[in-house]
Amino acid sequence: MTPPRRLDEARLALMLLTVIPAGRLKEPAPSLADAAWAYPLVGIVTGTVGWAVFAGLTAAGAASVLAALLAVGAVVAVTGGLHHDGLADFADALGGRDAARRLEIMRDSRIGTYGVLALIFAVTLSVVSVSGLGGRAGWSEFALIGTGSRLAMLAALVHLPRARTDGLGHHASGVKNASLLPGGVALVGLALLTGTATLPALAAIALSALAVSLAARRLLGGQTGDVLGTVQLTSEVTAWVAFAVVL
Repeated sequence: MTPPRRLDEARLALMLLTVIPAGRLKEPAPSLADAAWAYPLVGIVTGTVGWAVFAGLTAAGAASVLAALLAVGAVVAVTGGLHHDGLADFADALGGRDAARRLEIMRDSRIGTYGVLALIFAVTLSVVSVSGLGGRAGWSEFALIGTGSRLAMLAALVHLPRARTDGLGHHASGVKNASLLPGGVALVGLALLTGTATLPALAAIALSALAVSLAARRLLGGQTGDVLGTVQLTSEVTAWVAFAVVL
């Protein structure tokens, strides 16, 4: 695979997972599955955005909770709320009586009580955790959580069967285990940079991703785009909570 082709795949991953302009892709454009290896690396970009907002506001004298709220908001904005939408849909689907009904609920653009509550808890836990860390929340923590949570999302894509024959989860399927390697290498590097406090955060990412994946397998029959978004966001939130406890 040539470097220009790899660059196109990375650009496609950035276009898919964020609202950041990445230019036009030349035909033939890579597939979502081709670009999957770069999904975790997008977390470095989103993490850097969150850290820049948090560090800048903190340096300017803003209250820690305000800096944390705007930093979390910046990450939501740069991702277009993609993963939050997935979490809300997945939470609403928990009220379905069977897999078919749950999948139908997840297609509904309306948000229900479970979805609202899930988003409230996710945003609140992130803001409180980042705020509590204060100056201890550095670039490596933001980048590690962004990368690790998206590597967990990619692992779910690789190992879970498709619950649908259409949609994002279907079109991005067929990804091989080798696609996990670049994100894994990046995560190891960030972990070494962050220090021993990384271990509880990585454990939180792995456990939350496993819990969501098992629930999706049992309740839906496999993964969808909403399931992948839920894996990413729950991994991100639980990792921040873990950092807040141990740092």
